[in-house]
Amino acid sequence: MNIQKLKILLKQKEGMKLDFKESLYLETESQKKEFAKDVIAIANSIGGRGYLIIGIKDKEKKIIGMHPNHLIEERLQQIISQRCDPPVNIRVEHILYDEKYIGVITIFKSFQRPHQMRQTGAFYIRRGSTTDIARRDEIASIFQEVGLIHNELTPLYNLKIDVLNRELINQYMNKMGMKDYENFKKQIWNSLGIIHLDHETNQTYPTIGGVLLFCDNPQIYLSYCGIKIITFDKGKKIIHSINGNIIHMLNKSKQFISNYLKNIDYPKEAIYECIANAVVHRDYTDILRDVVVVIGDQKVEVSNPGTLPKGSNIHTIMRDSNPSKRNHWLYNRLLLLDDHNQFIRTGIGLEKINKIFEPIGKVKFLNLEKRNIFKVVMPGIK
Repeated sequence: MNIQKLKILLKQKEGMKLDFKESLYLETESQKKEFAKDVIAIANSIGGRGYLIIGIKDKEKKIIGMHPNHLIEERLQQIISQRCDPPVNIRVEHILYDEKYIGVITIFKSFQRPHQMRQTGAFYIRRGSTTDIARRDEIASIFQEVGLIHNELTPLYNLKIDVLNRELINQYMNKMGMKDYENFKKQIWNSLGIIHLDHETNQTYPTIGGVLLFCDNPQIYLSYCGIKIITFDKGKKIIHSINGNIIHMLNKSKQFISNYLKNIDYPKEAIYECIANAVVHRDYTDILRDVVVVIGDQKVEVSNPGTLPKGSNIHTIMRDSNPSKRNHWLYNRLLLLDDHNQFIRTGIGLEKINKIFEPIGKVKFLNLEKRNIFKVVMPGIK
């Protein structure tokens, strides 16, 4: 940390990755616990490095300073290792600024999220500029983002594997180079996550991901996983329901939009990009909403259930060459299944959409956390 970097941080407001403290006392167990909570919360927030800056009045940004002997890295590392699971990697520096020392604790980007408090088992996150206990859905979301759990692998116990199209699965197996596997079919399907084998009953059930990819009409069983395209005729709203597995829905949507806008000079590829992003990143635990595409004179809007990962924003997503994906298992299978390479740039494609519309108008990206919706609003077809 150099003085210029510190000056930049001092001009910023507290947030997910930045916390100012007037002092840091670590004499009592309660004080040590509060310090560990702050470190865990910043480490659990998505993004790069985070910082605890000591010796600053957080509201006024007045430099109070601190004594370097009060901030010893070995001691802080010991406190963290005893309380954080897994431990969080930090660095401690003392920087002379306006004849006073400021303590800077750098909390490095964690590749072992989520971290929890050993003594209580609690997970902490940052809500704006405050540290708070993570809710159940937030913990599940972090586990999903880092690939420790996959909601797509949830078994559907009310269905039989007969709902799956075996020909589609065989095509997928052929692309993987697996052709003669009939004798071990169920074991292989189970290991790939297409079905779930209950070892107690020896019964097999399709998974959510298996139905989304390999069922001819998943909407019969998962009514919320379709795409709705809304158009207007003389002010009257017309809803077109697009059903089928994910690949078929994308192809049908592309064909519909191409036909609907065939006589209109509009960057259709931007709509295709948005829909591909939506089906990969949508929250499939939200059973109340479909992916919705509105094509109107004043705006073209694509919305899907599921907000950006906690602590991220549209700017961090666009800057990241490998942005976080909610549905890792689904994404990796779609890369192989899709012959049109629509999923290679999902996430990065948002920047592409911005550039497409530069000569036409502004694109808005709306991350509506309270409604659990992410929207891309593009200029209308007129």
